[in-house]
Amino acid sequence: MKIIGIIPARGGSKGIKNKNLITINKKPLIYWTIKTAKESKLLNDFYVSTEDINIKKISLKFGSKVIDRPKKLANDTATTLSVLQHSIKVTDADIIVCLQPTSPIRPKGIIDKAIKLFIRNKSDSLATGRILHNYEWGKFNNISRQKLNGWFWDDGLLYIMKSNHILKNQWTGKKLYRLEIDKTYNLLEIDDQTDLKILRKLIKFNYYD
Repeated sequence: MKIIGIIPARGGSKGIKNKNLITINKKPLIYWTIKTAKESKLLNDFYVSTEDINIKKISLKFGSKVIDRPKKLANDTATTLSVLQHSIKVTDADIIVCLQPTSPIRPKGIIDKAIKLFIRNKSDSLATGRILHNYEWGKFNNISRQKLNGWFWDDGLLYIMKSNHILKNQWTGKKLYRLEIDKTYNLLEIDDQTDLKILRKLIKFNYYD
């Protein structure tokens, strides 16, 4: 069983120009996800998938292998599934661990913990996240949040998927594992300048120590 980590990191970004190379605590954004992948003992290998030459150079510098992504899979209409399908063809992976660089701060050992749970529970798909009790305003008549069932929000830190589902254009299989993690690690994804500003302040004040 071949377990491969994939970090999807295209060059284009509308919210923040060259987002994956933006500096966070003196390191490019993508460095933090590469660092987490390097700490795993259960990944057989991991790659950054990119079409961007500068992201490729930085990724190689920090110890990641790189999949040269076709330009057609790096535009605004390309899906993560299509990127992972291409990665499977290159790596011949049985299981993909998808790590989005826009969620740079992860609990230590999260990849191996997730892989162990995925295998032990014979899951089809796993995602990290937390339970939210937020609903659209006006849907409930001032009900207390304790009475709401809540729903599992996938935070983008980590997904584990079987290759056969990905190749069938399925983001998940039938047997799901919802790995709840501390809210500390999924406060935000880096999508715009405000997210970036908040993350820098959190790191500056040692929020993640």
